[in-house]
Amino acid sequence: MTQIHKRFTAEQVKVLLSSYEQGFITRCEIENTLQIGKTRFFALLKQYRNAPHNLNLEYQRTSHRRLGADTEEKIKSALLAEKELVDNKDLPIFDYNYAALKDRLQKNGVTVSTTTIIKRAAELGCYQPKKKKKAKHDREVVTHAVGDLIQHDASIHKWSPFADKKWTLITSLDDYSRMMLYADFVESETSWVHIQAARYVMKHFGIPNRYYVDNLRVFRFIQHRDSVWKNMVLGTDDVNTQWRQVLSLMNTDVIYALSPQAKGKVERPYRWLQDRIVRTCALEKVSSLDDARSVLREEVNRYNYKQIHSTTQEIPALCMENARKNNRSLFRPFALPKPFTSENDVFCIRLQRTTDGYRNISIGGQSLKIPNVDPREDVNIHFTPDVSNNSVEIRVWASKKLVHTTHLPITNFSKAVHF
Repeated sequence: MTQIHKRFTAEQVKVLLSSYEQGFITRCEIENTLQIGKTRFFALLKQYRNAPHNLNLEYQRTSHRRLGADTEEKIKSALLAEKELVDNKDLPIFDYNYAALKDRLQKNGVTVSTTTIIKRAAELGCYQPKKKKKAKHDREVVTHAVGDLIQHDASIHKWSPFADKKWTLITSLDDYSRMMLYADFVESETSWVHIQAARYVMKHFGIPNRYYVDNLRVFRFIQHRDSVWKNMVLGTDDVNTQWRQVLSLMNTDVIYALSPQAKGKVERPYRWLQDRIVRTCALEKVSSLDDARSVLREEVNRYNYKQIHSTTQEIPALCMENARKNNRSLFRPFALPKPFTSENDVFCIRLQRTTDGYRNISIGGQSLKIPNVDPREDVNIHFTPDVSNNSVEIRVWASKKLVHTTHLPITNFSKAVHF
């Protein structure tokens, strides 16, 4: 159908609009005569009322702002760099992440839509057809308050292609708000780093109701898997791991992911973290653990305070804040269980020993004399390492009383305790 200005003159349309204003003709009659819709009719009527003598029937097309040559070049360079990452078989990157690319461009002063980036990607061949999606596991929030359930896990990976070894990422995520409460890279995964993560969460946010983890040895003893000599003696969960002992003292329950779908719920945060962190570390040539931690902090800050979560449709930090304001929080105030007065007696590595006839105990070949105890008395030893100073604080308890404290080099206990 030809445009209205090619079928009618401005004077003819003015007569129709004037008749409408005087009530001689209806809107539907004008629309049928001019063969236009309601939106176009009211646009013409508004123009006629504002300037009856200057009615313009030609459609005013708004031209989109074109990107400059410099911007186009930056988009092209970013896409080609992204293509190198996807083509690199040594990296765990299998697809393009245009949203992350958009964020990186914005940091460099280039504001462009994801749709534009995808169009340029198709032109440059930096595009992969989407695979057929599998049925997704239900992602709805099953908790009703913050602090009810903390998803906690670790992922060991070569997070940067320029690093000479793998690092482990430890994270704790609140299930209700989806806020990342703790995230840090460590050189190796031990019970101690998980205890430190729990300590941070409890001191900064409060003591949660439950933790949700997988069946990793750090979290759970499983019969027929973790020890040969214990197979005939101890069943699953008959042994409390170091990490679980800490949570038990703080009256925090632990539940385990028993199915692949449930395990995926725990591991899901690592998918977007791994994707963005590996890309950033590769593009910025990050090789040190400290630099990788800076990348991690920036990404977690963006996730917590700027990104609307796809499940909750809220920014995680705001969801956490609103839940606390509305008394939807199961976090308990941080307090040490009795009879302990020091955090180092709760968040520590525990061993049990029995003193000999001379009130000595042996740990990894290291003999320690324990005063203020009887011979053949059971004692509990609490280890709190200070890795930066290569020392460990040893606190010895007997009959629910602190009987001895000392500081020794960590290397003295390398055979017995791994920090």
